[in-house]
Amino acid sequence: MYELFWQPFAEFGFMRNALAGSLALALSCAPIGLFLVMRRMSLAGDAMSHAILPGAAIAFVAFGLSLTAMSIGGLLAGIVVILGSGMVSRATRLKEDASFAAFYLISLALGVLIISRWGNNVDLMHILFGSVLAVDVPALLFLASVASLTLIALALSYRILVVDSFDPDFLRVHGGGGSLAHFAFLILVVLNLVAGFQALGTLMAVGLMMLPAATARFWARELPGMIAVAVGVALVSAYGGLLLSYHANLPGGPAIILCAGLVYCASIFVGTQGGLLQRLLPHRHLEN
Repeated sequence: MYELFWQPFAEFGFMRNALAGSLALALSCAPIGLFLVMRRMSLAGDAMSHAILPGAAIAFVAFGLSLTAMSIGGLLAGIVVILGSGMVSRATRLKEDASFAAFYLISLALGVLIISRWGNNVDLMHILFGSVLAVDVPALLFLASVASLTLIALALSYRILVVDSFDPDFLRVHGGGGSLAHFAFLILVVLNLVAGFQALGTLMAVGLMMLPAATARFWARELPGMIAVAVGVALVSAYGGLLLSYHANLPGGPAIILCAGLVYCASIFVGTQGGLLQRLLPHRHLEN
């Protein structure tokens, strides 16, 4: 049992770094993903993962594989997309989701163009899919800092985010700062994606954000319960994915996301809150 469940982390430092980084990412990404689901913005996470690509690509071309430069570049690109899509949706008749889609497609094309022109396919694959087994101490500290900042920010803004998710008109009528909370929340989304691409890449990081959140809807009715389930699924997926990666000689990032995907698929059938099995079984009150 020791060799199966703990020996890889006890023997290899890169596995310990990967585990610590993945767990930190799971702690912050899961609640962020759940709020995206609550706000009916599930695809916004995917859009934002593409939005940070040109900033990270420009920093990569200019400074090489610099954690600081790529993080700052990705964050700035994400903020530009947030502000640009928000201004367009408020100044025109275009809805916010359509505005997001337009901006992220432009960003994706720009990022791929920059890497293709001044980098190579290996650089593009590294930015898109990352390498969780290459997480070093500076990256680990960055992931831990982002996770801590995210959890503190969510704790402080929990009530206003919940109200804004379910009844944004209430905040708008009572001047509760719904727009400010929305903007701050999107900044947290971008920050977690920037942290995530260091380990999982811009595309895989969205999986650890959205799959546990979608899974939680099948197991809990109240928001605190869903947050606990989402975080638990993300943590277990990070640990299980790294073990699978080590024993089966698979890439770490996709293994983590596939573990989360397996839990999601199982929850569709056996989830206690609207799962297929529950829907197919006869209800108890009809038997009495």
